[in-house]
Amino acid sequence: MADPTKNLNPRAARDHGGGLDCAVRSYGGNRADWIDLSTGINPHAFKVSGLQSADWCDLPDHGAFGRLSDAARRFWNVPDGAAILPAPGASAVIARLPALAATGRVQITTPTYNEHAAAFAAQGWRVQETGPAEARVIVHPNNPDGRLWGEADVDAPLTVIDESFCDVVPEASLIHLAARPGVIVLKSFGKFWGLAGLRLGFAIGEPDLIARLNDLTGPWAVSGPALRIGTQALQDTDWAVATRSRLADEAARLDQLVTAKGARLVGGTSLFRLYEVDDAAAWQARLGRAHIWSRIFPYSRTYLRLGIPPADGWARLEAAL
Repeated sequence: MADPTKNLNPRAARDHGGGLDCAVRSYGGNRADWIDLSTGINPHAFKVSGLQSADWCDLPDHGAFGRLSDAARRFWNVPDGAAILPAPGASAVIARLPALAATGRVQITTPTYNEHAAAFAAQGWRVQETGPAEARVIVHPNNPDGRLWGEADVDAPLTVIDESFCDVVPEASLIHLAARPGVIVLKSFGKFWGLAGLRLGFAIGEPDLIARLNDLTGPWAVSGPALRIGTQALQDTDWAVATRSRLADEAARLDQLVTAKGARLVGGTSLFRLYEVDDAAAWQARLGRAHIWSRIFPYSRTYLRLGIPPADGWARLEAAL
């Protein structure tokens, strides 16, 4: 098989999962009738409750930020020497990370989430696969193949550890390195808790770096509703434990279903699975005609990524396959 990462260009169009409006234009139907499996977002979202009028009407105060940060510290076992910055989504932090150091070389092993390379390239950094570099990005677990990294890989003066999908495997987290100079750990709230529209993420790391990121994001970066909901969710450890178990069972179920149709499992996490198929575009089109959206990649004609179906989507997926 050809190298799936060949000719990967960080300045190319930033393809992502989602984009359901485009799928509807191509294959018809109403948006509400579609099942979107193109993202790694938990289909069993945390149930939102308890919002107050002040969450919508008042500027967020320091107390709300403090309560969210305290809940995050406990949930992720953040070391005492590391600071926490809530942000309006992990992607907002990713766009600002290249400004934390003088422009140079950044090592990003592909295939991986393409926003990191795009953000560094947009600010004049040289993106490279291997070799000495002033910065390094590791996505842990990696998107789309689920690769896990280790402490030995945290080896650049500025190292970004993107743990957007690590909440399904908390035992693998590298959060204990967050107090190390030059290290920033990213956490995404939208994936595991299934609330991507809330736009909440976190940067955790050396206090000086986090303070500089805070200056770049500005005041009131996180909305009042996001502060309250995020705090509630991070305090609900029973929900987290039950959700990890449920997702693991459903990922195994998805593997059994898709591999029975001729696909080969390549990797992934319990929030998304990566398969190798004969023709990924043809598989996407077949599913699209059944109003099920999937993820394919511009650097591979054989990679197909599927998220976990909602409870009422399994029969439709099996029929479409």
